[in-house]
Amino acid sequence: MDTLRLMLRKEWSLLLSYGSLIAILLASEQLFGNLDTGTRIGVMFGWLFVVILLSAFSVVHHAESLAQKLGEPYGTLILTISVIGLEAIMIATVMLTKEENPKMARDTMYGVLMIVLNGLFGLSVLIGAWKRRFQSFNVQSSDTYVGCLIVLVGVGLFLPAFVPEKSIFMFEIYLIAICSVLYGIFLWVQTREHRGFFEFTLPGGEEVEDGHPESPFGIGYHVALLIITLVPIVILAKQLSVVMYAGLANLGAPDALAGLVVAILILAPEGLAAVNAARHNNLQRALNICLGSGLATIGLTIPVVLIIGMIYDMELILGLEPEEMVLVGLSILLLMVNLGKGQTNAFKGVLHLVLFGSYVVFVFA
Repeated sequence: MDTLRLMLRKEWSLLLSYGSLIAILLASEQLFGNLDTGTRIGVMFGWLFVVILLSAFSVVHHAESLAQKLGEPYGTLILTISVIGLEAIMIATVMLTKEENPKMARDTMYGVLMIVLNGLFGLSVLIGAWKRRFQSFNVQSSDTYVGCLIVLVGVGLFLPAFVPEKSIFMFEIYLIAICSVLYGIFLWVQTREHRGFFEFTLPGGEEVEDGHPESPFGIGYHVALLIITLVPIVILAKQLSVVMYAGLANLGAPDALAGLVVAILILAPEGLAAVNAARHNNLQRALNICLGSGLATIGLTIPVVLIIGMIYDMELILGLEPEEMVLVGLSILLLMVNLGKGQTNAFKGVLHLVLFGSYVVFVFA
C-alpha cells in the first residue's frame, strides 16, 4: 500500500496526461471543432502545452533514473534518445495532421540545433562558470561530436537546398542511409570502441553530484513508465498542432514559430538536466546532453521524417534558408573554438547565448 501511494505521488503527471487523453477522445469535436477566437485558442493551447510539458519532464525523470542506475555514457544516451524520440514522435504526429507544412520538420530540427548548441549549452557553461569560474571536460568527446555534427548538418540540412528537383528522391534515399549508418557508428564509438572519450574525472578524483535523488524503484519500473508516459503524448501532440496552426493563422505569425514552440516543448526538461549537471560541476554530462541531442536530432529525425514522407507521399523541405545556414555554421565554428582547449569560462557561454538570441530574432524577422 505504501508503495502504491508513493507511485501515485510521483506519477501524478501521468494521471493528468491520461485524463487529458480520455477527455480528447470523448469530446474532441466539442473541444477543438470551433477554434475561431483568440481566447479559446489560448486556453486550449495552454492546457495541451502544460500537459505535454509535464509528460516530457516525466520522461526525462525516468531517463535520469536509468542514467543513475546504469552509469555513463549509457545514462546520458538513454536521456538523449528518449528526448529525440519524443521529438520524432511529435514531428511525425504534426506531419500527419490535416495542416500540411513541408518545412515543419526542418524548422523543428533547426530550432533544436540552435537551442541545444547555443541556448542550453551557453546557459550551462555560464551557470557552471558562475560557480566555478573554469570547468573542464574531455576534449576527445567534443572533437567527436563536432566532427560528426559538421558532416550530418552539412549533408542533412545544407546540401538539400542545392539538390535539383529531379534528383531529390535518390538524394533522400541516400540521406536515410547515411544518417542512420553514421549515427549508428557514432553510438558504437560512444558505448564500445571509445567509451572513455565521453567520461571525465575531475583533478584529484573529486566526486561530482548529479543532483538527482536515488530512485527507490528498479530498472524495469523506469523502462516501463518511460514507455507508458510517451503513449499519450502522440495524440496530445496531434491536437496541439491543430490548435497551434489555428493560433498562428489568428495572429498572422510566421510558420517557423511552430518549430520553435515544438523544440522548446521537447527540450525544456533536458535543458534542466544539462544546466543542473553544469551547476554540480559536471560539464562533461552537460556537453554530452547538449551536443548529443544536436547530433541525434539529425541522425535519427531525418530518416524518420523522410520515411513517413515517402509512405504518405508528402512534400518535405530539408534545406535551410541562407540566414539559417549562416547561424548554424557560426554555431559549429564557435563550438570548435570554444571547446578546443578542454575548458570553458563565462565569456564562452555568453557568446553562445548571443547566437541563440540572433536565432530568435530571425524567427520573427
